[in-house]
Amino acid sequence: MSDDPSALQKQEKFAGLLLIAAAATALVLANSGASHAYHAVLGAKVGPPMPHVGVMSVHHWISDGLMAIFFLLVGLEVKREWYDGRLATAAQRRLPFVAAAAGMVVPALIYLLVTGFEPALMRGWAIPSATDIAFAVGVLALLGARANPAVKLLLVTIAVVDDIGAVIIIALVYTADLSAIAIGTEAVILAGMAAMNLFGVRRLWPYLIGVALLWYFMLASGIHATVAGVLAALTIPLGRGEKRSPLKRLEHGLHPWVMFGIMPLFGLASAGVALRGVDLANPVLIGIAAGLFLGKQIGVFGAIWITIKAGAASKPDHARWSELYGASVLCGIGFTMSLFIGALAFPSSPAEVEAAKIGTLAGSLLSALLGYAVLHFTAPQAADEAESAEAREIFGGDQPEDEQ
Repeated sequence: MSDDPSALQKQEKFAGLLLIAAAATALVLANSGASHAYHAVLGAKVGPPMPHVGVMSVHHWISDGLMAIFFLLVGLEVKREWYDGRLATAAQRRLPFVAAAAGMVVPALIYLLVTGFEPALMRGWAIPSATDIAFAVGVLALLGARANPAVKLLLVTIAVVDDIGAVIIIALVYTADLSAIAIGTEAVILAGMAAMNLFGVRRLWPYLIGVALLWYFMLASGIHATVAGVLAALTIPLGRGEKRSPLKRLEHGLHPWVMFGIMPLFGLASAGVALRGVDLANPVLIGIAAGLFLGKQIGVFGAIWITIKAGAASKPDHARWSELYGASVLCGIGFTMSLFIGALAFPSSPAEVEAAKIGTLAGSLLSALLGYAVLHFTAPQAADEAESAEAREIFGGDQPEDEQ
């Protein structure tokens, strides 16, 4: 992947546009004469029987298989940021942690209020709590030079913390029918991977074998298989300060495959919802849309304002309040994670899954349009070169390619 700033800007813009195009294509297919073929392909059973789930469909392989790679990348990014990046100190963590926490709690409360705490619908409370980092940064990329690097860094950091929360929610809330034997096997595999790290194993292939085994037994255990990606990432050597550490090589290698392959494919598989006969009064739809569009901006911006005014954190340099508000609105783009959690929340209710999809698309679209407008009409201040350089690394990795 090129380290040229203009090339990186084109790449991140293309990633966002590709994700948008995949979602739009899914909507067209689901509402055209190709609808039957579209759903037939996604529902086709492929591969050998898998533990706990049997023969998996194409959609299942994407959501439980390929998305585990997405979560592996999330785990790698979180570990790097925590030990060697923008979350490395308590002072750096304070503002994004408070903003991300409020940005998850307020949308969830709005959803619960709209749905009236109806027991059958309460499992959807986490759907509007997620932020789609690729979509949000893609919108910033469309702004070009008007996208303030300081704001971009804060937005990405909040989204990283948001991802941590989403993974914890998936592991704790959307897990059932646990297998003690499989969980014990997972623990042994994780211990083995951690031991390899401790004893200085630097080649990637032993860890990748561990990732595959961990995913298989996670699937068998009843814990959602994608959690395997995050847990495995924690065992891969970071090499703080190194340019060619195993973690950074793997992160750099996975990034284009995830951004330009897995995420658009997931969008294509998950965003296809029939719009004919949609019940716009469905509380799930309204709760998710309101949670993303209103809850995110209220929670994130409110937390940023209160934290800074209280003196608990410093206002990002070279950032205007209007830009911080615009970034807070963009946090309401929930697409990938919201669609993912929506399918987990209502596994036996296709109607609610469809309502969740429409609510996610509506809330994300409104957030993207308003956030773009706010930032487009705000002239950014001159940015610090260090911030600009760090912002350019968000989609381009942080070291030259190296042999795996």
